[in-house]
Formats: sequence, C-alpha cells, structure tokens
Amino acid sequence: MASRLHYIKSECRNPLLLFLFLVIPVLGFSQKSKIDSLRSLLATEKTDSNRVKLMWQLARDIGIYNPDTAQVLSQQALYLARNIGYLEGESRSLGVLANTLSKIGNYPRALELNIQKLKLEEKRNVPRNFASVLMNIGVVYVLQDEYRKALEYYSKADSVIQLHNIDDLKYYITLNIGDVYNRLNISDSAFTFFNKSLELARKLDDGDLIGTSMTGLGHSYLKLGSYQQSLINYQTGIGLLKAANDDEILCEAALGIANLYEHLNNYDSAGYYATMSLAIAKQDGFLSKELEAAEFLTEHYKKIKSIDSAFIYVSYVRGLNDSVNSKSKIRESQVISSNEQYRQLEMEEIRRREKAERFQQLQMLLIAIFIPGFFLLTLLLSRINVPIKFIRLLGVISLLFLFEYLTLLLHPTVAKLTHHTPVYEILIFVVIAAILIPMHHRLEHWLIHKLTHHRHGHKVKTTPTQ
Repeated sequence: MASRLHYIKSECRNPLLLFLFLVIPVLGFSQKSKIDSLRSLLATEKTDSNRVKLMWQLARDIGIYNPDTAQVLSQQALYLARNIGYLEGESRSLGVLANTLSKIGNYPRALELNIQKLKLEEKRNVPRNFASVLMNIGVVYVLQDEYRKALEYYSKADSVIQLHNIDDLKYYITLNIGDVYNRLNISDSAFTFFNKSLELARKLDDGDLIGTSMTGLGHSYLKLGSYQQSLINYQTGIGLLKAANDDEILCEAALGIANLYEHLNNYDSAGYYATMSLAIAKQDGFLSKELEAAEFLTEHYKKIKSIDSAFIYVSYVRGLNDSVNSKSKIRESQVISSNEQYRQLEMEEIRRREKAERFQQLQMLLIAIFIPGFFLLTLLLSRINVPIKFIRLLGVISLLFLFEYLTLLLHPTVAKLTHHTPVYEILIFVVIAAILIPMHHRLEHWLIHKLTHHRHGHKVKTTPTQ
C-alpha cells in the first residue's frame, strides 16, 4: 500500500509486504513457547537433514526480535544443507536468511541470496517455492524503490501462480501488483488489481484482507477523481481494519481519508483522521508513519491559517526527522555489522571445506600408497608357505583396489566435463568400464598365473631328487 510502503522506506520498508511474503510471525507467548521447543529439539537432534529444518524454522521464528541470531542460524543451516545435498533445506535456509537481512535493511545482500534461491528453484519442480522467491525478489526491489524491476518479478510470479493455480498466493500477488502500480501512479492498473484482490479477499472471507484491499481502492479512486467511491472504500475499510486490530493499515487508511477530505475542503474531518493516524502511529512506534501524518498536519494547518498549530507541527516534524535520521544511521551500522557477520561465517565455512578437502586428499594419498603396498605384500606372501587360494584372493583384491581407485579419481573430472549431466556421465563410465573390465580380467589372470606359477616352480625347485 502506498503510505505503508512510505513507512517502510525509513524503518523496515513495507511491513505489509514483509509480513505477507517474508513470513515474519507476530511474537507472543505462544511464539516464545514454540521457539523454546525448537531449541530443545535442535539440541538433541542428530540427523543432519532434521537439524537443517529445525535451524531454519528457529531462525524464521526468532528473527522478529533477534535478527542477528536468526542470521547466524539460517546461514549455518544453509551451509549444512549444502554439505549434505539437501536441496529443500538449502532453498528454505536461503529464503529465511534473505528475509532476515531484508528486515535488517541489508537489501543488496538479501537480493543476492534470493537470486541464489531463484537459480536453485529454476532447477526444481516446486511451483509454489518458485513463485514465492519471485515475489520476494519483487519485495526487495520495492524496498529499494525500484518499482519497474519489482513489477517485472511480480508479473513472473503471477504467471507461475496462475499457471499452477496456487490459491494461497493469489491474493497477495494481486495486492502487491496493485501496490506497485499505485506507487508508479498508474492508477487505472492499480484500481484493476486492487479490485481483483478485493474479490479474492471476499472469497476468503477475511475482514483484514478485505479492509486492506478497500484501502488500496480508496487510494485508486482518489487519484482517479472518484471521491464518493474513495470515501465509501476508506470508511468501510477503516471499520474492518479496526475490527481486525490491524493498526498499520489502519494508519494508512486514516491518512488516506484525511487526504480525501482535504480535497473535498472538509478540513475538520481531514484534521480528525490525520490526528487519528498520528496517534496510532505514535502509540505503535511506526516512526515514519508518524512523520508522514505530522507533515500532513503541518500543511493542513498552514492551509487553514492556524499558524500556532502549524508551528507546533513544524517543530514536531523536525524532531521526528532527527529520530528518523538517527534510526537510519543505526540501520546503516546494522547493515555493516550483518555484512561482517556474514563474511566471518563464510570464512569459517571456507576453512571447514578446505580442511575437509585436505583430509580427502590425504585419504587419496594413503590409498595410493596402500595399493602398491598391498600388491607387494601379495608378492611376498607368494614366496612363503601360504595356501594358493589365499594368494589368488589377495591378487584379485589388489586389482579391485586399483581399478576402483582409478574410477574414484576419474569421477570428478567426468562430472566436470559433463556439467553433472547424468546421461553423459553414464555413457562415459560405460565406455571406461568397457575398457577397464577386459583389462581387469587380463591383468587378473596374468597376476594369478604368475603368482601360482612361481609358487609351483618354487615347490618343484625344493623337491628332493628321487
């Protein structure tokens, strides 16, 4: 919504969008109990895939009041999911991490992570996940005032939602497309989408969603000059929003109707609703919403030539601007801190991977030393009094070690050459097997023949002459 999005610009940029698409829950007693339960489960869980799931769920729920911890948890979940090849866990962790950074205000990093998730989902067949990440990318662009880019991704998301009939996302994508058109002042398109979202909200029989859509229609009708229709939608929407205790949208609707009454020269009503918007914003801590209402009241009192009141609000606005600027500086500090935290965890993961690679290389080296050592042991045993069957078995095992080791060495190269395409990998390994298997048999027969021949020769040589 228009004014709600203005609120987010200075604080966390559009609570409506973040609530709907970034899945930030309302924190209460039950939420804290859920968090405690997740922590207990995580402390005892041993299976890696279940640990990933618990970590991203905990990060999602804890992010509302402790984004730093949520960032660490979701980033750790991401790396663990990648290590075990758990794609759903990787996708979920990327989404929660991106949403957490969006809440902090680190939009470039959030966009980067959402793009990573998008690339992952493009290779999977999970339409809802695909549509969701497209929407979240749109949200991040909105938060950076890049409305055309946001519309591009919202449109892609809408296409996926309609194609696959994803009912639970239809309302939200329709509302957000209307919101972007409203921001771009393309009022006829905004009206179309807000009206469609209202139809969907009525089917859902959700008073809060109906009130939200009617607030959007109030904005559209006002810009289109249909003041009576704008008034009806604002008034009905305000009633529904009060009943739903949705103070954020109520702030927006109240200021919207104040702006309408200002156009109608009904200054008393304009002042009443603007003051109501200011009071709600101040009570709930919506700093930018409070600033917006105060700026409106400043111009309102100037217009009706109430100089004393105008002067009071000028001072009020100045104080709020100082608070907004201070909060903006704090947010910049949080972004720097989150980037450093992200970098430290990334470096830690790189060190862990390098350690694992060194350990793997050491294993390969030991295997390479072991194979000829095992072969020499077989030759040595062939010269002493050991059963022929046992020597034959050792010969077969030594050759199996050799060829399995060659396959192990070749696999990464083959995977890289084929870009992990299973069909090509199978074809190449079939060709390799066609070469190695006959060679394996020839070498096996040769080795066994040599060992047994040497053993028989040794016996003949040491037999006393008759």
